[in-house]
Amino acid sequence: MSWESTVTYYQLLNRMTRDRLGGLHSAKCLLWSFDFADVAKAQSDGDWARATRLMIDAAQNLERGGAECLVICTNTMHKMAGEVQAAVDIPLIHIADATAPAIKSAGSTAPLLLATAYTMEQDFYKGHLRDQHGIEVRIPEADDRAAVHRIIYEELCQGEVLDRSKTRYLDVVDRAVAAGADGVIFGCTEIGLLVSEVDFRVPAFNTTTLHAEAAVSFALG
Repeated sequence: MSWESTVTYYQLLNRMTRDRLGGLHSAKCLLWSFDFADVAKAQSDGDWARATRLMIDAAQNLERGGAECLVICTNTMHKMAGEVQAAVDIPLIHIADATAPAIKSAGSTAPLLLATAYTMEQDFYKGHLRDQHGIEVRIPEADDRAAVHRIIYEELCQGEVLDRSKTRYLDVVDRAVAAGADGVIFGCTEIGLLVSEVDFRVPAFNTTTLHAEAAVSFALG
């Protein structure tokens, strides 16, 4: 939802469309770009009703503009995915639904979820993977969750990509793998700015890439 990861989505959607169609093809898309400070304040205040209103207004505006499907380009704001879907007549492509097949294909049964504290600690995302796909995720210990969350909001969402923060993320994953985790979910769309799949000795699932792939497949299918 920060513009930092929005750039990544825009690049992926267009590159994937060109790869499939060739030549000068690119993705026809409508983009609603929030002032992320408004969203972050609603999150930190626990005012999820206001956050939901912001999301529904954006979704309805996109539908009126001609959008034929909807992607919420953030894991955390899938907290209100059900309310958003109910407010529009076009399909919402859920980021967890886009991620689950990759987890299953890799044979991961206990992936670690790296994300905002909201996504790691609340049940809307973990519960969706569990109830809809039979995937039980793990989350880091409390100190590690706090560090992962802080780096997302204070650094990645503000365009700062620091080596020491990458080392911190790698340490978090190493501890989880030592405790039995067999994969890692980049459960925040900014995390791929800091680490990549090649950084880990277990399968890594970049939700940003997987979500973009699902959107392009739907649009061209």
